[in-house]
Amino acid sequence: MALTLHGTVADNTVVLDRRSAKPIIINGDMQVAQRATSVTGITASGFHTVDRMNLAISSFGTWTQTQDTTVPTAKGFTKSLKMDCTTAETSPSAGDYLAFQAKIEAQDLQMLKYGTSSAEALTLKFYVRSPKTGTHIVHFYSPDGNRHISKAYTISSADTFQEVIINIPGDTGGTINNDNGLGFNIEWYFGAGSSSTSGTLATSWAGYTQANVAVGQVNCADSTDNNFFITGIQLEVGDFDANSIAPFQHESFGDNLLRCQRYFQLLQASY
Repeated sequence: MALTLHGTVADNTVVLDRRSAKPIIINGDMQVAQRATSVTGITASGFHTVDRMNLAISSFGTWTQTQDTTVPTAKGFTKSLKMDCTTAETSPSAGDYLAFQAKIEAQDLQMLKYGTSSAEALTLKFYVRSPKTGTHIVHFYSPDGNRHISKAYTISSADTFQEVIINIPGDTGGTINNDNGLGFNIEWYFGAGSSSTSGTLATSWAGYTQANVAVGQVNCADSTDNNFFITGIQLEVGDFDANSIAPFQHESFGDNLLRCQRYFQLLQASY
């Protein structure tokens, strides 16, 4: 288990020990948006608004991305990332795709011990509000070993926030280099063409095969009425469910900003 309890609830001495003192996902509560809080006319990949959240898009409609205040009720969050479809894509070509990504530096993932018999399991939790019911895909890609795994989750009610918990086994056959390169690319898909959906979903760690990435993914870009929201992204070392996973680690805004500034820092001159 990734968490150890010390003390008791009765005497208020319970302490949760995590493998990482800081959240593995930086800015998972969408608080920091140095570049902008709203960008319109998006058709190209890149970091547009919320720090550490990259949009990956190829010919999949036009979007407005916003740091939004629409959040799940009573969960402690005040910001979300919103994607608003302004030009629909109803018939994507084979190579088209749409996803947003959280990237994690390789040297921050050494506690996972990938490539050994002691490789650690992971649990991903987030709150999502999708315009479409049905199958959605989260994809983990590890570039050092060119390996990946995909997990499906089901949206049961459109335009309603839903808590999602996904368990990822440790990769005994993979590797994550101890350097400042990309260790994980975690991708939440909104839609994908047949190049990424024509195979069999890669539900176990395996060598990367594009056709197995997003099998079954619904098209969240098929109407200009579609809005997609996400917040509260956390990644924990260990295998947890809704009852055992630790609460989201809320950092101070200053600590969160400082961690984001390792990758991007906005400098403003004063006159």
